[in-house]
Amino acid sequence: MARTTLLCASTPFGVMTLAAACDEGRFGPGGGRRILLVSNNAAIPEITPALDESPAFAGIRDRFDEVVSWNAVIAPLHPSEWRARSVEAPMLGRLLSARLGDPDELVVESIAVPPSRTLAGLLRDVPITVYSDGLMGYGPTRLPLPREIAGRVTRLLHLDLVPGLAPLLLSEHGVPSEIVSGAAFRAVAERAGAGARDTGAGGRAGGDADGDGAGEANGESGGEAGGEAGGEAVVLGQYLSSLGILTAAEEAGLHAAMLRGLAARGHRRVVFKPHPAAGRRHARELRPVAEELGVDLLVASGPVPAEAHFAVHRPRLVVGCFSTALVTAGRFFGVPAATVGTDLVLERLTPYENSNRIPATVAAAALPRLGPDGSLAEPPPVDLDALVRAVAYCMRAAALPELREAAAAYVATHGTERYFKHRRLSSLGLLPAPPPAETPPDGRGEGRASRLRRLFSR
Repeated sequence: MARTTLLCASTPFGVMTLAAACDEGRFGPGGGRRILLVSNNAAIPEITPALDESPAFAGIRDRFDEVVSWNAVIAPLHPSEWRARSVEAPMLGRLLSARLGDPDELVVESIAVPPSRTLAGLLRDVPITVYSDGLMGYGPTRLPLPREIAGRVTRLLHLDLVPGLAPLLLSEHGVPSEIVSGAAFRAVAERAGAGARDTGAGGRAGGDADGDGAGEANGESGGEAGGEAGGEAVVLGQYLSSLGILTAAEEAGLHAAMLRGLAARGHRRVVFKPHPAAGRRHARELRPVAEELGVDLLVASGPVPAEAHFAVHRPRLVVGCFSTALVTAGRFFGVPAATVGTDLVLERLTPYENSNRIPATVAAAALPRLGPDGSLAEPPPVDLDALVRAVAYCMRAAALPELREAAAAYVATHGTERYFKHRRLSSLGLLPAPPPAETPPDGRGEGRASRLRRLFSR
């Protein structure tokens, strides 16, 4: 009987990583059956296109024998919220195996949270491969895993996004890691980009094809005929206000600052790439800023991966806050990237162990900042590996006790600013000791007994 691999994805980046791993033979020799289980984790998935509905997906659809919607399987429940009750898990696991062909291997992202953790709990006898979801893979496992799940994880697949950094994800369980080659990922992104271009994916702020100021892009937008319109620069949106990291007004201001910085550098044609889960509000808010600056703003519509855009159009600059795409731009496509707002995000992230902290730390420490005047300021030199490990220890000290000594040394040498919180360092006993107070020459600051001894010794 042919081997069946169940591969689960909720993001365009994730499905491209899986496709690259398939191309490298990471899931066994050809002939096995590959089922892609797609999960739409948007707040309202009923009105948000799933990633397999993206034109970019058409270019890599042939890597999978079947595509199944996890949302449809568990409807009307939400993939990010539903967990099977323990008494129901055996029965639901049998039903799921019957529906999906009794898989021999389960491949998931974000193992610590649903839907991945839900699936791992239902398919109890199946070995698990985890693939890292971008820069988060360099941080600690988000939450403790039950031994029953952790014991079945056989490997971690990841892209080598930051040379010299090793992933910490699942390291507390001794899970070995394997690198998916950049060449394979780049080839997949190029195919995905070609699929998006051939179907005319994209949009232009100011159009009204869907009634919200983000219409379809085609030849009239100045892009390639029948393809996604390209721009000189790209603004990467995230959904920081939806996650409660920033307010909606602050996030709109962040996008505006990115656009103003690009305009100050002379860019007059900019693509805004919203996060797939963010909706269209950000594009609408950015439109009047573009009009004020005289910038032709294009909006990439649908869940088209940022990397697919980079592969096809090779923009001159990419700017964002701490998106993984900031790193993939330069690492795999030779496109320079810059940040705006990482210091604000590092300050606002709560709790300290928020899984976005490592991506924000890497972006702040490794990438230049785009200033309001269009200047690019390089970050100060830093031992990135030591910094990431120190931050990771402070995030989940109980899971990574072997990193304590190195974390203490880093904090003692480099101080506590920017990347660390005094309260967290204090709770871990890592705050450097304050320097001894100097005694003024006139005797002020001496203890009462010392002053008396000095007085009567005259």
